[in-house]
Amino acid sequence: MMQPTNWTALLVAAIAAWIFGAIYHSLLGKAWLAAQGETRDSMKAKNAGKSGAAKAAPFVLSFIAEIVMAGAMQGILFHTGMQTIRTGAISGALIWLGFVFTTILVNNAYPGRRFMLTVIDAGHWLGVLLIIGAIVGSIGS
Repeated sequence: MMQPTNWTALLVAAIAAWIFGAIYHSLLGKAWLAAQGETRDSMKAKNAGKSGAAKAAPFVLSFIAEIVMAGAMQGILFHTGMQTIRTGAISGALIWLGFVFTTILVNNAYPGRRFMLTVIDAGHWLGVLLIIGAIVGSIGS
């Protein structure tokens, strides 16, 4: 059975998740840069030659990814037949634990990245998936 797509739910969830990410990284920006072995000055130097479009691309990509996540969450909740704030948030947490956190952990372990980078990045995606799950769960399909 094909699920109906609630574009309002997807967009509201993606916007809320994107705003959360902006606030989260503005609060933890210095720690996030340090966990990467970077400073504001080193990042400015890396970005100095980039066009405006190249600088904006990660922000646009994040928003598109959050729309896709919201669509996947909507499908999961639709197929389980449980669309509430609670089941959405629980689903978001389980998806994060089973797929996102584990992927970030492995991807950062091989090149020997600092564990704090894993903590900060994983915390961001946990917040994103909790928000998306709760919003999609509450609005439904």
